[in-house]
Amino acid sequence: MGGRHTKEALRALNIDAPDETVRKSVYENWDRVAKPLDGMGRFEKLLAQIGAIQGRAEIDMAKKAVVIFCADNGIVAEGVSQSGQEVTLAVTKNMAAKSSSVGRMAACIGADTIPVDVGINYGETIDGVLDRKIRCGTRNFRVEPAMTEEEAVRSIFTGIEMVSYCKERGYCLLATGEMGIGNTTTSSAVAAALLGVPASQVTGRGAGLTDEKLRRKCKVIEEALITYELRDADPVRILETVGGLDIGALAGLCIGGALYHVPIVLDGVISMTAALLAERIAPGTKAYLLASHKGKEPATEKLAAALELSPVIDGELALGEGTGAVMLFSLLDMALAVYQDGNTFADMQMESYRRA
Repeated sequence: MGGRHTKEALRALNIDAPDETVRKSVYENWDRVAKPLDGMGRFEKLLAQIGAIQGRAEIDMAKKAVVIFCADNGIVAEGVSQSGQEVTLAVTKNMAAKSSSVGRMAACIGADTIPVDVGINYGETIDGVLDRKIRCGTRNFRVEPAMTEEEAVRSIFTGIEMVSYCKERGYCLLATGEMGIGNTTTSSAVAAALLGVPASQVTGRGAGLTDEKLRRKCKVIEEALITYELRDADPVRILETVGGLDIGALAGLCIGGALYHVPIVLDGVISMTAALLAERIAPGTKAYLLASHKGKEPATEKLAAALELSPVIDGELALGEGTGAVMLFSLLDMALAVYQDGNTFADMQMESYRRA
């Protein structure tokens, strides 16, 4: 992206709509496949969306990757998480070695994982991890805003630029991933502010909080929403005040998908919070997003409704890292095999079904 990384530059971004002519062509191609009309259900709609985004009815999903933004969150100092920041570094190193959950799952279907350090609280580069560090973790938002405006905007542009980076390397379908202890707290705070609801409605147990710690987590978030007057606030201000560097970068990845016409598969609640943030910053972004799964965190349903997205998988997943998005990758691959290689009515010398 050219120009300075400023809030004004974000406001100037223009999102074009996906190609509706191509969408129609994909639906027509589906109807030629020897199957009942709409027999592949929502997967017909999803592939039509991917075709419209890519601008071609010959859909390409050959090279896929999960972009995993890793960052620490200062709010963990308030006892809102079960683990400490050392876990962020340890899991990121496992991701670099392709030995974390998402790495093993992606390997099963030939997808790549790209871990990116945007804010791990660690001063050295990590082998196998892209270094895009903005700062060593955010500040404790109970004491002060998590970031400066400049840091928040940089995180968004980092995500946008990752789409360009990936597209130049031939990736045609991307998924969102994240790693960062405390990021269910930051995402709950951002979601509550964006949706205008009490913290209790969008805050879950994360990696397994006790009832007492869950109450503490909700209290910390609700106090911040009131103290910083974040109801109906500017989305960038919400991010810089109570958000995380991973959430900012994920929002940028969503916006980048819209700008560079690369479909983005969302993972769980943190990705979906970032997606709503992206849509509020750059309206029209949501047309380039696919929701993979309905997670266990309570905010997911409200975020999906606000984005007008319908998650495909209802498996009570809560692993993060991009694992749910990788599961959707595999389902999309199977649907594409039917779309591209399935017998047509013409092949079978049969009369095709007709729409009423």
